[in-house]
Amino acid sequence: MKFVYSQQDFAMGTRSLLWDITKKYFTVSLIGLTVSDRYASIVSVRGSSMSPAFNPRSDTNDYVLVEKFCLDKYRFSHGDVVVFSSPSNHKEKHIKRIIGLPGDWIGTPNLDDVLKVPEGHFWVEGDNSVSSLDSRSFGPIPLGLIRGRVTHVVWPPQRMGRVERETNQRPLSSLQDRPEFY
Repeated sequence: MKFVYSQQDFAMGTRSLLWDITKKYFTVSLIGLTVSDRYASIVSVRGSSMSPAFNPRSDTNDYVLVEKFCLDKYRFSHGDVVVFSSPSNHKEKHIKRIIGLPGDWIGTPNLDDVLKVPEGHFWVEGDNSVSSLDSRSFGPIPLGLIRGRVTHVVWPPQRMGRVERETNQRPLSSLQDRPEFY
C-alpha cells in the first residue's frame, strides 16, 4: 500500500504542527510567568554591595532563587536577604540584608544617631558597606517594596547552595531592650 500526499495535505500538516507547538509554548510560558510572579523567580545579582555573600569575584554575576511565599504575611527575620524595589525608582531592584525589623532601634555610624524602624518598614544594608546604596542612604524600606527572600545561589555551579542568614552585622536592640535616658 502506497500513501500519496498532496501539497495541500503537507501544508495542512505543517500548519497543524506549528499550531500545536505554539499552544504548548504559550501554555508553558503562561505557567512560567505565573510561577515567577507568585511563587519564585531567579534573579541576577549585580555589583559588589553584597560581596562576599554574592559575587565574591568581580568577573561573574551570581544568580539566586527568590521565594515569594514570605510575602503572604511578611514573615522575615534579621539576617534575611531580600529583593526590593528601589524607593526612588520602582523599576530598579536591589538585594540587601535585613538588619532591622519594625520596632528595632538601629545605630547609624554615619549619623552618630539611633533610629527606630517604623511599623511597616525594614532597615536593609549591603554586606559590603563601602559600595552599598541601602537604608543608610534612603532610610527604612516600606514592606510593600519587598519582592521576595533570597534562599539559594543557583549559578555559577561551584557556588550553588543555600543562602545563610547572617545576623552578626551590627548589634540590634528591640524597643523593650532600649535603655531609658533621663
